[in-house]
Amino acid sequence: MDLESLTPTDRLIAERACERLIVELVHRLDLGRPETVAELFTPDGVWEWPAGDRRVEGREALRRYFGGRPADRLSRRLCTNILVTLTSPTTATATSYLTTYRVDGHTGGLLPPRPPTQVGHYEDAFQRRDGEWLLAHRTLFLAFGGPTERLGRAERG
Repeated sequence: MDLESLTPTDRLIAERACERLIVELVHRLDLGRPETVAELFTPDGVWEWPAGDRRVEGREALRRYFGGRPADRLSRRLCTNILVTLTSPTTATATSYLTTYRVDGHTGGLLPPRPPTQVGHYEDAFQRRDGEWLLAHRTLFLAFGGPTERLGRAERG
């Protein structure tokens, strides 16, 4: 089967499955299940940041990496402008924009607004394996970035 033989409905379903992975990933990171992010990747999946010369490869390494997130970290990621392109019936690519708000040292409560910690975009590659779409490769490109703020005593809930 080639790309041209897919029906419009098949294309939409594949594109939506890839979009769903992008959204599911940020939900898991921000809403308390970061160690499960690795399940969204292929067993040999990669997450990398070329500008920081960082690369995490393989599901077990990804599980350790995301599971090592500070317990007192509060973050919210906004992913927008998600553009998925099918490259074959079992592969796709996507570009999505991100804005990350993040602090460490959070113990609860509402915080005053802050500027974002990161603004940039992701470039993703997806593979369909055993009927399931998974992330095969995610690359982060930052246009703006800074250190994660650590809250002082007065700001802790």
